[in-house]
Amino acid sequence: MNALMSLRPLLAAALLAAASAAGAQPTAAPLTAQQIATIVASPERSEADRINDRRRKPEQMLAFIGIRPGIVALDVVAGGGYTSELLGRSTGPSGRVYAQGSSPPRPALAARIAAPQPGNLVAVVQPFDDPVPPDVAAGGLDLVTLMFNYHDLAGAGVDRERMNRAIFAALRPGGFYVVADHAAQPGSDASTGKTLHRIDEKLVRDEIERAGFKLAAQGDFLRNPADPRDRETPDPPMPKDEFVLKFVKP
Repeated sequence: MNALMSLRPLLAAALLAAASAAGAQPTAAPLTAQQIATIVASPERSEADRINDRRRKPEQMLAFIGIRPGIVALDVVAGGGYTSELLGRSTGPSGRVYAQGSSPPRPALAARIAAPQPGNLVAVVQPFDDPVPPDVAAGGLDLVTLMFNYHDLAGAGVDRERMNRAIFAALRPGGFYVVADHAAQPGSDASTGKTLHRIDEKLVRDEIERAGFKLAAQGDFLRNPADPRDRETPDPPMPKDEFVLKFVKP
């Protein structure tokens, strides 16, 4: 009996490690609308980001994602780091956000990573068809975002099937993959990513669901039905019609 009791702490530790490796469900509640508004209004954010906010509607986006403190996230095609920084501020000091690109970070992203706040951004240089950091175990991510760049990957001929499978493997069960992009006309092929910098929403959904994901929600807060979606810049000038899709790993 004593031997069994002495093993209990070791067994508990092993079970905890196994749960962590398998991607245990986050315990923190999603941020409230007020908490998100405070993050977006932070005086530490740049004026350039505030201008971008007018189009990107970060408060609605973060609420749609269901962002939580303490999670581990991957921002694919991080670019200048606009989304990466918002995720970092939202996940807080106990969270981690990987900002992925296929080459060393741009100066804007490098500056965000070097800043004391949010302080939890990590640059990741990985090919787009294999974007997951090497130190992330299977099931080690809670969230992956790909914001307004799926069309670029399609236009460049990136192997999205491989990319989506890698993301699926890296997410824990119940983890989310959120993709937003500029909508093309229904039935458009992947070449519109190169010519019009748009992509067909159904094409994106079909590709991601083939990797094993299930559609969990669709965000309508960036939609504009008046956009004809037949050119890169709408004429007459107006906001682009943009879709936001949230997929879950079963």
